[in-house]
Amino acid sequence: MIIPKSHPRYKSLKTRELIANGVKSGIASVHGLIAHGRGEAFDYFLGEKTNESAKKSIEAAAALLLSAKRPVISVNGSAAALVPKELAELSRLLSAPLEINIFHSSKKREIKIKSHLEKYGAKNVLLPDKNHKIKFLESNRKYVNPEGIFKSDVVFVPLEDGDRAEALIKNGKKVITIDLNPLSRTSQKSTITIVDNITRAMPLLATQIRKFKKLKLTEKQLEAIFRNHDNKKELKSSVELMKKL
Repeated sequence: MIIPKSHPRYKSLKTRELIANGVKSGIASVHGLIAHGRGEAFDYFLGEKTNESAKKSIEAAAALLLSAKRPVISVNGSAAALVPKELAELSRLLSAPLEINIFHSSKKREIKIKSHLEKYGAKNVLLPDKNHKIKFLESNRKYVNPEGIFKSDVVFVPLEDGDRAEALIKNGKKVITIDLNPLSRTSQKSTITIVDNITRAMPLLATQIRKFKKLKLTEKQLEAIFRNHDNKKELKSSVELMKKL
């Protein structure tokens, strides 16, 4: 499908096409189309722009990821379809593995997602292990890799399911997410929530991480940045912004 750049909905339609193509290629689940449509609706209320609250959350997320001992980037089909290059870059910047984790069990789809990420430059992609799982979760998403999420202290989970985000917190891990709905359980339960479109937030997060690395901030300085972050306050700011538009 050719979308003219002059179209007022160009970016939104291109993003929609990415997720649709992900379904066609067997990377994303058809259920992801429904979730994407819901998120797109919230993005309208944000004016399809990265607001100041999201920028603050991105800064805190960058600080937390850089100060983590064992950061891991969790990837589902929708995230892989939308931002594969950005996920590979984030993995490189943090020296952190990408770990595939999907709700609808499918070894075939897991392997397809891994190959897709590697095509975009990912070097360290882990698959879930049926012998290792996190507590407080019954779905297929409980299975994790022993060298990834199982041992992690901070997990970056863009486009996450609320029950798993909550379970990761109960397992003693800090959770960073990207979610366009500030009222979702994922947003409310996560340590840091970036209320923004993943296609806008990921490049900004990488830029912020590079900035902090260039400044050579100490662990104490990084900890001060993310500990000063008030997730509830920023979620409330996002809700208030949506009410105004």
